[in-house]
Amino acid sequence: MSDEHWLASVVAAFCVEGELESARRYGSGHIHHTYAVRFQVPARREHILLQRINTRIFTNPIPLMENIERVTKHIWSRIIGLPDAERRVLRLISARDGKPWHVDLEQNYWRAYRFIEGACTFDQAASPGQVFEAAKAFGRFQQMLEDLPSERIAETIPDFHYTPKRFANFQRAVDQDEAKRGHRAQSEIASAISRRAIAGLLADTGLPLRVTHNDTKLNNVMLDDETGEGICVIDLDTVMPGLVAYDFGDMVRTMTCPAAEDEQDLSRVVMQFPLFEAVLRGYLAGAGNCLTCEERESLIPGAKVIVFEQGIRFLADYLNGDKYYRVSRPEQNLDRCRTQFKLLESIEQQENAMARLLRTLR
Repeated sequence: MSDEHWLASVVAAFCVEGELESARRYGSGHIHHTYAVRFQVPARREHILLQRINTRIFTNPIPLMENIERVTKHIWSRIIGLPDAERRVLRLISARDGKPWHVDLEQNYWRAYRFIEGACTFDQAASPGQVFEAAKAFGRFQQMLEDLPSERIAETIPDFHYTPKRFANFQRAVDQDEAKRGHRAQSEIASAISRRAIAGLLADTGLPLRVTHNDTKLNNVMLDDETGEGICVIDLDTVMPGLVAYDFGDMVRTMTCPAAEDEQDLSRVVMQFPLFEAVLRGYLAGAGNCLTCEERESLIPGAKVIVFEQGIRFLADYLNGDKYYRVSRPEQNLDRCRTQFKLLESIEQQENAMARLLRTLR
């Protein structure tokens, strides 16, 4: 079966009408296979996004899709009737059997969304304004989910941000030194062990468990082509119960440093304070009054925890022989670890200024 006929048979399993006009690979994501599909209906064209879910990474696709359905329906119930509502939340297209997914003859899981026109994503921030808009969208996402009970959302990746367990996994990797690389990472190992207290900063603190996004990168927000407004949060695969500090921390990790994640020139790795300010102001503007005082105070520790956590995950994978993160060169995971640790140092150096700014934003 040709790709065109294969995709046509998948599209036909969803509640869409019309004649398939075109289907092309779409986006820069490396996890799922994504296609932009156009088809002709009388007097107009329809445009949908079709994805084949990567079940090697997401091994339980049904609870994952049930999570997405609950979250998107809940947000839709909050915004229905507002101007431009259809562009402000992902909208699943049901399969013809009524489920929000389709399983093909080869046991591949598929899903389909209405395409959001007139908006795009960016892998790298061009300005503090873009960062502000993305952070505001994530804050608004959190605010709209404040009344969705977290117990209704499945934990599709257990202990995803339970940093003490991540540290235990790292310590095991050091002890086993499976790839015999420990001697090349002695400085990084020592740095991680000296900062082990960071792993417990937010663990078992009694902070509210909320429905959180857990992958708050810039390119997971669609920005309007004309206004630049962050209009829709996307990539909801990791939506799970969690702490708002983790979402905020991942925004700081991914939006405030101009260097690549595997940057080898560590002099380029720094948390740029104007971008941090944009993240903080944007997130608080979007979240409104839904955060408790304790949650606000946890935001800056959240940045330290998430950057540290990602650093030890890269380092553990390096010691284990690069089994989890895809690499294109032998030392890439070690370089990734080094950038995280350098970013953590930059955050620590600016922590007092970060705290002062937070206190002014009441």
